[in-house]
Amino acid sequence: MIFRNILLAGLGGGVGSIARYLCQKYLVSGSLAPFPIGTFLVNISGCFLIGLFHGLAMKGNWMSPEWRFLLTTGLCGGFTTFSAFAYENFQLLKAGNIWVPVLYIGSSVLLGIAAVFGGIALAR
Repeated sequence: MIFRNILLAGLGGGVGSIARYLCQKYLVSGSLAPFPIGTFLVNISGCFLIGLFHGLAMKGNWMSPEWRFLLTTGLCGGFTTFSAFAYENFQLLKAGNIWVPVLYIGSSVLLGIAAVFGGIALAR
């Protein structure tokens, strides 16, 4: 079971990573805009895809648990981890406690940026 999930995550993640590379290289190549449009488009489309896959999985027999894992954890996770972040916050909001996702979002963004600064500082 765990070995199968590792293979599914690796296969989907590899395809997702390749798709991310191709999207950023060819869809937005040459963009000199100060806004990181490539990352933005990948993140938003990844969120749409994880929502679509989740919705289809909830419809009944549209996909097996293995396909859901391959597409959500593997493909979407390799394409953009932001989709998993958004989906987790969706689940937290659906559970009804607004403060948990607010804390998760705020601390993830602020600590993530601080960690980038810290990593750069440490490397110097």
